[in-house]
Amino acid sequence: MNSVERLVHMANQIATNLATDAAPVAAVADHIQQFWDPRMKKMIFAHGTAGLSPIAAAAISLLADAQNGA
Repeated sequence: MNSVERLVHMANQIATNLATDAAPVAAVADHIQQFWDPRMKKMIFAHGTAGLSPIAAAAISLLADAQNGA
């Protein structure tokens, strides 16, 4: 498993664990924002949402948009 595949796997695990949260997309985004190294975030943003669960994909898109000022 390469680095990007590992990040996709991790994001999907986080999404699974937080799926029952009242706002799962926000919870996943918050977790990634707080605990992932900037290099990890940069890699997953460059990768896009391929292979991500819907919750993880929405969280990554939310963070990427925020980083890009959208």
